[in-house]
Amino acid sequence: MILIDYIINLSMLSLMVSTPLVIRSYLNHKPLKQLWVWAGLYAGAVSCVLVSLSFQDEGYSYDIRYAIIILVFAYLGPGAGIISSSLALMSRLIVSENWFPAIVGWVVVMIILVVIHNLTMHLKPVKRVMILLCSYIVTYIITVPIILNVIRDNPVFHLQYLLFVSIGVLIGGIIIESYEKLHRIIHERKRMEQTLEESESKYRLIAENTSDLIMVMDKEHAISYFSPSHEVVLGYKVPELEKTEICKLIHPDDVVNFRETITKIMKNKESLPVEFRFQHISGKWIDFESRCMPVMSDERVIEHIVIISRDISERKKAEEILLQSEKLSIVGELAAGVAHEIRNPLTTIKGFLQLYGKEDHSNEINNLLLSELERIETITSEMLSLGKPQAIQLNRANLCDLIDHTVDFLSPQANMKNIQFSRSYLGADFFITCEQNQIKQVFLNIFKNAMEAMPKGGNIDIKLRKGIDGECVISIQDEGCGIPEELLPRLGEPFYTLKEKGTGLGLMICHKIIKQHNGMISYHSKLSKGTLVELKLPLIN
Repeated sequence: MILIDYIINLSMLSLMVSTPLVIRSYLNHKPLKQLWVWAGLYAGAVSCVLVSLSFQDEGYSYDIRYAIIILVFAYLGPGAGIISSSLALMSRLIVSENWFPAIVGWVVVMIILVVIHNLTMHLKPVKRVMILLCSYIVTYIITVPIILNVIRDNPVFHLQYLLFVSIGVLIGGIIIESYEKLHRIIHERKRMEQTLEESESKYRLIAENTSDLIMVMDKEHAISYFSPSHEVVLGYKVPELEKTEICKLIHPDDVVNFRETITKIMKNKESLPVEFRFQHISGKWIDFESRCMPVMSDERVIEHIVIISRDISERKKAEEILLQSEKLSIVGELAAGVAHEIRNPLTTIKGFLQLYGKEDHSNEINNLLLSELERIETITSEMLSLGKPQAIQLNRANLCDLIDHTVDFLSPQANMKNIQFSRSYLGADFFITCEQNQIKQVFLNIFKNAMEAMPKGGNIDIKLRKGIDGECVISIQDEGCGIPEELLPRLGEPFYTLKEKGTGLGLMICHKIIKQHNGMISYHSKLSKGTLVELKLPLIN
């Protein structure tokens, strides 16, 4: 029967020690103020329950309440221990008539436990539990059976009691330490998860809000991650990209270079730059500069390649503009020097021809030579205009009149080549501020280019309409052989021409004149379908 009573006491001890620990694991609250007071009161309540389960032997009541008291002393200190032991003593006095040994034993044990706790404060709770337990056992043996002469003739009973108290302390200590260790593991895991989540959040913030394209390629050359910036820059949805082979989005001319770069990275295990063109969802190609960086495992094996790409289209345009500006500067200096050197002998030749013409008024060859010399002077003057800024006189003019005058001038030549001009003006007044001769020169160069593109004849369609933002749009469509699309961006560059005997200066002068008049010029063409030239010039309010 005594064994059953002890087992019941140990079971109740285990249950009531583990209950608050389990409840605490489900609650996320701030630590209680004066925790030792509340813990002491709860431990006292547990002690009262254990006292109520005590058993009687030779007029004495026995229980394992000191198991919970030792644990409280070890983990919560003397304050909580005295509170819980005081409650335990009161409940003990209620159920038993032998007050003297109970009170004396309580006083002696309290003094010993307080002293031992103060001496072992620097130790870990586990070691402190064992020292306090040993101190209690020694104190009990000296006090109860020897000094107080309580059941001295039955030492087996006292050994049995101390054994079950020790077992109660060990079970309670194991429960508390197991919970504390589990609590530390869970807390550390939560801290690591929070740290990982914060770190991941930072990287996600960077990846989702950068304009750079970030891709992660595995060792099988498959893309395992596309940053959301792909949707903004390229127009594709990330799920679509994940189903598409990366090389299908790269320009065919750049695929070989891209693959060779990846192969070099895999071989040399070092980061390399590469430039390639990505296809936008609309079909246009965008220039990217990429940095490919290998990510290696602990065994120095490449697991992934991180590819960070940046749109360099604007930089390319700026470089082209700078290059064109340098070409224009060189052309201007060359043209100015050549024109200056040509004009000196031309002046001499023209002077002698004029003197000769005064003596022989009927010489038609002389008049023809003077006419050609004047034409050469006009050309040299245009070349000089490339070399230095010219003061132009801006006047109000109607674009309809300027186009009509230019068409009339070219009509005889157009009729000989079986070419017709059709004009469509969506309005009567298209007034601009311009230098009329320069605008005529632009129309003249463009019309002549259209005529030369149609050696078998055809129609040149000229349309004039009002655009947005107070501008007019002049569209010139021919039926010529057309121009390959990849060559269109180069039109207007110095010395770049598609004609067999062209100089490449005509369109360059057109670009310069239109730019001086705050306008724009653009080209649209397909092979065998003709070319469309669009001019945009600001209208007068």
